[in-house]
Amino acid sequence: MTLTASIDVTARILHLLGILVWMGHNYANVIQNPTFKPVQPAEPRAMIAAMKREHGTFRYASLVVLATGVYMLWFRHLLVGALTLSGPSIAIGLGVWMGFIMVANLWFVLWPNQKKVLGFVTASDDERIRCSRITFLSSRTNTILSIATVFFMITGAHGLFLYT
Repeated sequence: MTLTASIDVTARILHLLGILVWMGHNYANVIQNPTFKPVQPAEPRAMIAAMKREHGTFRYASLVVLATGVYMLWFRHLLVGALTLSGPSIAIGLGVWMGFIMVANLWFVLWPNQKKVLGFVTASDDERIRCSRITFLSSRTNTILSIATVFFMITGAHGLFLYT
C-alpha cells in the first residue's frame, strides 16, 4: 500500500470514529435527557469532572471529523465542487455545509455557554441556569442537523442516482 493510500485509509477510519463519538454523544444526550432540566446550583464535583472530560472528547471529535472530511474531499478533487454546491458534489456539499454549521454551533455557541455551566468560567447560578438552556437547545440543533448531514454524506457517495 502506498503512503497516500495509507493516509486515505487512516483519514476514513478517523472520520468514521470521530462521527461515532461526536454524533453518538448527541444521540445519547437526547436519550438521557429528553426534556430540558436546568443545571442545579450545587452539582457534585465528580459529576462535573466527568462532564468536563466527556465534553472535551466530543468537541475535539468534531474537529477530527471536519479535518478528515475536508482532506478526503480535497484528496479526491471534490472539495471545490462540494463547497460551491456544483456538479455531482451537490449532495456531499450540502452535508459539508451542515457539518460546518454544526462545528460552528458547537464551538461558538454551545461551548462558551457550557464553560459557564461546567465551572470553567465563573458565573452566577442564574447565569449557569440560562446557559444550560442555551446548551440544551444548541445540542438539540446539532442532533437534528446530524440526521440530515449523515443522509447527505451517504447520498453523496452512494445515492447520486437520486439526483439525475
